[in-house]
Amino acid sequence: MGDFSLKPDPKRIERDIETMATFVDRSKPGWTRRPFTPWYEQGRNWLRRQMLACGMEVEIDAASNLIGRIKGSEPHLPPIMIGSHTDTVTGGGRFDGIVGVLAGLEIARRLKETGTVLRHSLEVVDFTAEEPSEFGISTIGSRGMVNNLTEEMLNRRDMTGLTLREAIKRAGGDPERIGERSRKKGDVALYLELHIEQGPVLEQTDNKLGVVTGIVGIHRYRVVVEGKENHAGTTPMALRSDALTGASRLVLELESLCREPFAEPVVGTVGKLHVEPNAANVIPGRVVFELEVRSLDTELLEQIMLRFRKRASEIGESQTLNIRIDCLSKSEAIRVDERVQRVIAEACAATAKTVFLPSGAGHDANQLAKIAPIGMIFVPSRDGRSHCPEEWTDYGDIALGVEALARSLLSFDRLI
Repeated sequence: MGDFSLKPDPKRIERDIETMATFVDRSKPGWTRRPFTPWYEQGRNWLRRQMLACGMEVEIDAASNLIGRIKGSEPHLPPIMIGSHTDTVTGGGRFDGIVGVLAGLEIARRLKETGTVLRHSLEVVDFTAEEPSEFGISTIGSRGMVNNLTEEMLNRRDMTGLTLREAIKRAGGDPERIGERSRKKGDVALYLELHIEQGPVLEQTDNKLGVVTGIVGIHRYRVVVEGKENHAGTTPMALRSDALTGASRLVLELESLCREPFAEPVVGTVGKLHVEPNAANVIPGRVVFELEVRSLDTELLEQIMLRFRKRASEIGESQTLNIRIDCLSKSEAIRVDERVQRVIAEACAATAKTVFLPSGAGHDANQLAKIAPIGMIFVPSRDGRSHCPEEWTDYGDIALGVEALARSLLSFDRLI
């Protein structure tokens, strides 16, 4: 749609994405790059070199986020931030999060190549561990940036006994100074993020770009169901305290609750479950599973979990089970400011066919919204698939997203 001074280089974007896809754990399916692993460190080292090559000042902050910075002509102004993440789920794809970080890198390159100087400083951020981690928490880096990592979270351990505090330190962070070095309201002028949709709407409506209207809140919990291990052949059904049947009833209860008709859509998922002792001829004595509920209506999430807890108590009593439900994390739902939406919509419309839509996935933007206005742009996901090896977005569509992001950046740089 006409010439644009910061038009990105599609081939370079493709090369960047394919290069990042080489830093993966080949013992796992898909393109697996879990946080706090050698493959994650390799990817970050490559990204750091690219940032330095285009003239950015590079640092790792207290929460171990990788940040590249280009100074603006009015350095007293708070920076505009572009970011996302380069970690993946196990068995993930090449695009989720990665396109947002590399979009910021490409814009930084185009600023240098065209001699364009912004009023605001530009910060491009690779946030640490956006995906659910082995510590039972997601958006670790962005939480840390806005001082939303509690001591309890920092002291959580993974299956090897490593604490999150230790992991952040190993990744170059300074966990003891997270609060002191965190960003406050007014420290960031605006946060922008480009992301794959991870859903089917853009493809099904034949749109290339999506202006995000809001991002769901995500509440995650760990449920521990304790019964009594016993012989599977000699224990009568009426005398059992089977942790797995109790846990199964709870899983189905969550499914039933989230299928009820609400004014705002809600989804609930149990995606992780551990059974002990996990033997065919032993009645399970302990089950641990993790659940999450998502909606744009935070009060609805609380209501669902209140009802879930009540049913858990009833199930525990009826089956002689001890059931404990612990909250792992909460990211609150956010609505994108309509003025921010309008500016992004103009930038998107000048680039390609555009539609407004909410995000059913959580993002680092959920955390940044605590200190700054946020805006997001979506590009299509083939068949709406994500968090799997089949995840795909055409490189031409990504280039359109980068262009719309760059147009948005220039507009906001003049307006705010």
